[in-house]
Amino acid sequence: MTVADQREEGRDDASSVRPHNAVLGAVIGSVVQANKITGGIHYHLPRQQILVPRQLPPNPTPFVGRAHELSTLSMSADHPDDVGGVMLISALAGAGGIGKTWLAVHWAHEHAAEFADGQLFVDLHGFAPSGASLPATDALRMFLEALGIAPAHIPADLGARTSLYRSLVANKRMLIVLDNAATGEQVEPLLPNSPACTVLVTSRKTLSTLITRYGAKHLPLSVLSEDEAHVLLTRRLGHTRVTTERDAAKELIRLCGRHPLALALMACRAHARPQLPLAEFAAELCELGLAALDGDDPLTSLPKVLSWSVQDFTDQQHAVFALLGIGPGPDISLPAAAGLTGLDERQVASVMRQLEEASVLDRHPGGRYSMHDLVRAYAAATAHNDLTEETRIAALRRVVDFYTHTACAADRLLAPHRTPIPVGPAIPGANVRQVTDGPAAMTWFDAERADLLAAQHVAKMYGWHDAVWQLAWGLTTFSERRGQRQDQLTAWRATLDVIDFLPDPTARMNILRNLGHAYTHLGRHEESIKNLHQALELAAQHDKPIHEAHVHRMLAWDWGRQGSNRRALAHAVRALDLYRVLDLPAWEANAFNTVGWYAAQLADYDTARTYCQTALALHRRHDNSDGEANTLDSLGYIARRTGDHKQAIHYYRQACSLLRVLGDTYASASALDCLGGSYAAVGKNTQARTAWREAQELYRQQGRDSDVERVQCQLDTCGHQPLNFSLT
Repeated sequence: MTVADQREEGRDDASSVRPHNAVLGAVIGSVVQANKITGGIHYHLPRQQILVPRQLPPNPTPFVGRAHELSTLSMSADHPDDVGGVMLISALAGAGGIGKTWLAVHWAHEHAAEFADGQLFVDLHGFAPSGASLPATDALRMFLEALGIAPAHIPADLGARTSLYRSLVANKRMLIVLDNAATGEQVEPLLPNSPACTVLVTSRKTLSTLITRYGAKHLPLSVLSEDEAHVLLTRRLGHTRVTTERDAAKELIRLCGRHPLALALMACRAHARPQLPLAEFAAELCELGLAALDGDDPLTSLPKVLSWSVQDFTDQQHAVFALLGIGPGPDISLPAAAGLTGLDERQVASVMRQLEEASVLDRHPGGRYSMHDLVRAYAAATAHNDLTEETRIAALRRVVDFYTHTACAADRLLAPHRTPIPVGPAIPGANVRQVTDGPAAMTWFDAERADLLAAQHVAKMYGWHDAVWQLAWGLTTFSERRGQRQDQLTAWRATLDVIDFLPDPTARMNILRNLGHAYTHLGRHEESIKNLHQALELAAQHDKPIHEAHVHRMLAWDWGRQGSNRRALAHAVRALDLYRVLDLPAWEANAFNTVGWYAAQLADYDTARTYCQTALALHRRHDNSDGEANTLDSLGYIARRTGDHKQAIHYYRQACSLLRVLGDTYASASALDCLGGSYAAVGKNTQARTAWREAQELYRQQGRDSDVERVQCQLDTCGHQPLNFSLT
């Protein structure tokens, strides 16, 4: 029977209608028709259409960047033998609005000609306003219809539909794009069983089922690069506008965090209002934050898009997500997250893994976790909307205690001879860590530095006064060794806001003294002297000679930096006298070295050598590696000044070895610089260049640009002419 015959008999057979996005392919199928029972059974083929579907959505415009991801997809498709003759599945994962669908569709269009048997596309609505994903049975019905199967011939059972679908695409060169999948289980029935097919799946989740069962190639998608974001704005707004308002464009990119949807939304608004400068859009985004990216259309509202990512979270996942949004610092470790959430580390690790798989949390090397700034802003809003104030404050108090107690304990490992400060017990659930040794402490501080400063800010905001100055104390030795002078000043300046709330005069003395010393490091002499003298007066008022001694030693360093070496020497001698009376040999050794150093600055090298050698013996007797390294550096300087360069090399090499173990990269740079000078003075130019190159790299990392240039001049002239070194 022909199609015309069917129409004449009034049959509603969808196989007689060709979908608009399909191409006629072939004739298949069979019909069993009964004639007379005595005449037998006649079996013949009806004229049923098999179609070549072309279901891809329009190619996104403008498409920007993603060269690496496009190349990765192409390499997989070009090397089918690498996967053992099975179908190729690429699973694109990433946060909402990150551009997964655009990437999949763009790649599909660029390679459509390679799939002569057609391309199937379906939006599985895994993350949509309705909250209801598309069942696999419905997706299969759509695919089967696209392949030319009449609705009346489509089986009702999921298994039967899957079998029919796989039979139809078997051995065909087809591309199947499964967009916005909720789970691997939703996708499985839609997978063909043919090595000739290629499948692209996009999801906000890591589809572990596809990876483990079918060898899918996981392709995570992150934000655009700086250059890609700039190109996106330029293509949307025009080269002239972006170039003319370059600074405002850069600020827009920064505030959007290079997030594709955020950039597209702001570019759309700017495009619609060409009379407004880009600076106004940047100011609006800066002031309103995530709210500036909201709108009535759920598909172009970033907050709504993000909300779909968390709509299926459990209560525990929801709470952890929200608390991570208000945690201090740009990232967080697992132990700190345990303190923030009040969960044990095993529990919080499981939840954070689930958040990571949902693409709302990123994991980095070293066990660090972070959120994109806009996702974090959404999480913070969630915390304020869905969690009680009591819950939020308790979480912040726990994590501040985690940072405070861990930092002070770690500092104790770095500087065991430093007078400890009293730190009360941590509140329950803070999950305080015990760092094992000095190198581990330096590693911990390196990772937590920004979070510690952020925790101090939280403590100040909530009036946890003790934690404010205790965090500054805990950071000091680390900041000294890494040369992070501005961090040191920032931490101690924050303590001025709480100093009047601290009843203990010892805490106030520590604040004023360390703040003065932080100013000294930055060459801010007047502010340094003001705070140090206030600390000295307070120590005398409360009869605290140890604090008087500490202040005098710091005054010596400040006056020395100003070139007032005699005044510096007087303060150093006064500090030494006080330490001797107090019978504090470790501090006495530090003072001996300080006296020796300033005696050397005054060219009294015999006295300087005597004092520094006494200091060295004391430091070694009391196992003070920090003090020993500093004193060896002083002795190396004295040896250089007196022309004994071989002895200087001996001292500087020992100092460099100790400083490396201590992780004191700031002092290491100067010691290596001096070591190079001593090598050059005895004609060992190869060793000199090695030391200088290492010193120069450390200077570069620390932003000490003038030292970088000076060392480069030394490298340029090494071996060509005599060098005159004046480094002190």
